Amino acid sequence: MAATPTMGLIIKEQKVSENDRLVTILTEQLGLIRAFVPGALKLHSKHQSGTQLLCYARLSVYKGRDTYKIGDAQPVEVFFKLRQNLRALALAGYFCELLTMLAPREEPAKDYLQLTLQALHLLCEDTQPQPLVKSVYELKICQFSGYMPDVSGCSICRRADVVAPRFDVLRGTVQCQNCGVKTPTCVEITAGVLTAIRYILEQAPGRAFAFRLRQPSLNRLAAVCEQFILTQTDRSYKTLDFYKTI
Repeated sequence: MAATPTMGLIIKEQKVSENDRLVTILTEQLGLIRAFVPGALKLHSKHQSGTQLLCYARLSVYKGRDTYKIGDAQPVEVFFKLRQNLRALALAGYFCELLTMLAPREEPAKDYLQLTLQALHLLCEDTQPQPLVKSVYELKICQFSGYMPDVSGCSICRRADVVAPRFDVLRGTVQCQNCGVKTPTCVEITAGVLTAIRYILEQAPGRAFAFRLRQPSLNRLAAVCEQFILTQTDRSYKTLDFYKTI
């Protein structure tokens, strides 16, 4: 059986026997897959470091009847600094949980992988505030998975210069002050937050994090992006709840 080479990020790991590990991997070519790693837990296993949680690795995978098997795993980036910051590590865990829900299975997922690697890098280096990294990640992963909001203009009058905008987290639209009707799903935002949302959606994964917002606007952006993804996916996330307790 021929091996398929791919780059992949380990987003979940599980011990299935004394020596073996089952991992969930976000791969560039195959999307989200589950794979057994025989002997990964042995003391001197060559697969131990390359298949640990949050390791980005060069992999060789074999397709079995029901799952995949890892034939080789060469670590490229282990994101060691995440282990030194509990809050950053918890946020990375939330990103992984989102991926298990939203990333495509057994089809290309290059954008998802690039977005996640960039987010993890920023969490390691602490060059952008965590609320900004979290907001961009939530909005982009919604965009990739089919929950793309329409923020080009007011959803009623269609004017692009939306005055006193409100973002509807249920419908994924914006409304201006004159057209909008206050409902429980509408969140008041500022023009600066709307500009940030438009920027995030327009940019490729590597550029989407490259902006600044003052704290009040960043807090508003963080609130609306979180409400949007929770509303669109219609579920809660244990990893997000944990992150908020730290």
